[in-house]
This record gives sequence, C-alpha cells and structure tokens, in this order.
Amino acid sequence: MMSDLLKYFKGSFLVTVAGIVAAFFIGGWEAVFLISVLAVLEISLSFDNAVVNATGLKDMDEVWRRRFLTWGILIAVFGMRIVFPVLIVSIVSGLSPWGALALAVNQPDAYAAAMTSAHVSIMAFGGAFLMMVGFSFFFDEEKEHWMPSIEGSFSHLASKIPFAAHIATVTLTLAIGLFALSGEESSSFLISGLAGIAVFTAIEKLTEYMENYEQARAANNTAKSGAAMFLYLEVLDASFSFDGVIGAFAITTDIFIIAIGLGIGAMFVRSLTILFVYKETLDEYVYLEHGAFYAIVALAVMMYLKTFIHVPEVITGLVGAGFIAAAFIHSIMHKKGKAASHS
Repeated sequence: MMSDLLKYFKGSFLVTVAGIVAAFFIGGWEAVFLISVLAVLEISLSFDNAVVNATGLKDMDEVWRRRFLTWGILIAVFGMRIVFPVLIVSIVSGLSPWGALALAVNQPDAYAAAMTSAHVSIMAFGGAFLMMVGFSFFFDEEKEHWMPSIEGSFSHLASKIPFAAHIATVTLTLAIGLFALSGEESSSFLISGLAGIAVFTAIEKLTEYMENYEQARAANNTAKSGAAMFLYLEVLDASFSFDGVIGAFAITTDIFIIAIGLGIGAMFVRSLTILFVYKETLDEYVYLEHGAFYAIVALAVMMYLKTFIHVPEVITGLVGAGFIAAAFIHSIMHKKGKAASHS
C-alpha cells in the first residue's frame, strides 16, 4: 500500500536530492536548512492548489492532462519560481530582465527590496483572482453542501443575484482599496485587484466557449476543453505561488535558494495532484474539495490583509491546512456513516 503511494512521489524525491546537493554547494548546511523551510512553506500554502488542480484534471482529456503534468511542472517550477520574480523586479526597477537577474545574483538585498516594493500589486492581483475562484465555487446553485448553513446562503444569493461572485469580489476589493489603503498604494491595489477579476472572467468565458465548441463538434465528448482548462490551471497556480514567492524573501534573499526550495515544494504539490487524480481521492473523500475552496477564500482574504497589516506565513498555511484537515476528517466520518447505514 505504502509503495503504491510512494510511486507518485519518485520525481519529487529525485528533485529533492538534487536540490539538497545544489544547496549544499551554494551555501553549505545553512542553505540546506533554508530550502527545507521554503519547501514546507510552499507545500503548506499550496496543498489546496493540488486539490483544485485535481478537480480540473479529472474531467480533462488525457492528452491535455499529460501536458499539464509535464509542461505545467516546468512552468510552475522554472517560470513562477525563477522567471516571474525576475520579471517583477525588471518592471518595478526599470531594468532589463538580464539586469534584474544580475541584480539578484550580485545585490540580493536590493533585489529583495525591489521585489517587495511590488507587494501590494502582487497581493491584490493574486487575492482577487483566488477570491473569484473560491466565490465561483460557492455561488453555485447546483453544488452539494458541506456546511449547509453557510453554503446554502451563498447558493440562495446566486439564485437571486446575477454575477454574485463578481459583485462580492469587487465590493471587497473596493472596500480594501478605498478604506484600508491610501495614495499610490490604494490606486495600485484597485488596478491590480480589478485586473485579477478581469483575468479570471476572461479565462472563465474562454473555457465556456471552448467547452461549448467541443460539445457541439462531438456530442459524446464530456471532457473539459484542454487548452482553456490548461490556461486556467496555470494562472491559478501562478496566483497560489505569489504568496509563497513574496513570503520567501522574509526567509532569505538568495534567488537560487528560493528557487530550489519553492521548486521542491511545487514538485510535491504536483505529485499530490497526480495522486488525487489517479487514486480518485476526491470521489472517496467527498468534502475535501469543499475544504480546499474554503482554504482558497481564506488565502485570498489573507493576501488582501497583507497589503496593510503583517500576517505571518505560518498563519496563512495553518488556516488553509485547518480547513482541509477538517474536510478530510468529516469525509471519513461521512464515509463510515454511509457504510454503516448500508450494513
């Protein structure tokens, strides 16, 4: 049983060994310790990402599923943990991407300062996008409920108010931008937050269009549109990575240590995704998906709060893990109760 589960993590363990060796050559045992902390940070912040990815992948056709699990790993590990921070610093500082990379190598403290100067915009975009992801799940009249008293209210509002998820997210974004922030930070937050909502909406509409197109072309094809779902999951992964990338600079300013640590964490998140898909974990533990979306909303709220108060990364990770743990335990209880009723 254990060996059957471990096979899904072979690639992650290989990357971990390679990462430890690379970190040791960069900075000795201190660097090894730092990448371990960063990997745990990434896993704790992105465990719910694995659940949501598995939700999308289980209905995706096999070709695009394989592409996401291969290309997606490269984009997640290389693109979001190395290229993205460099591009952010390039835009903020006015340097070329090569200049930003040179800054990261030669002046890591200046690089970290440039990265964190874009903190408000990054948190606003990622928070708004994730808020839309979470609210769109709960503002759905057809969803089964884990917590009926809460989720029933969301469903009721969705039946009465068109675009309820959009209205709720825009309202929260305006409230933070206008009342909690001021000056340039306020305008940056509002622009970035509204951009996050717009990007989510555009991808959502593209997904719907491509699904309808494929269903019209082949009535028996129930798989979700591969290209559109691939794009959606990659942007979702990017939004999850924002918090980890920003939080990593509180641990170290070395871009290579950050990339190795977060990359290892991202690999384990992908391994969990594959495990959830092929072991049909979400079908067996019926409330796990709900717990993940509660964790997403909580992470979005934390990202909003981080624009004007300090919220330790450990709190962010524990809140998300708490929702998922509660959903997992309740799923086990539900499963046992269902089995007892049939016996």
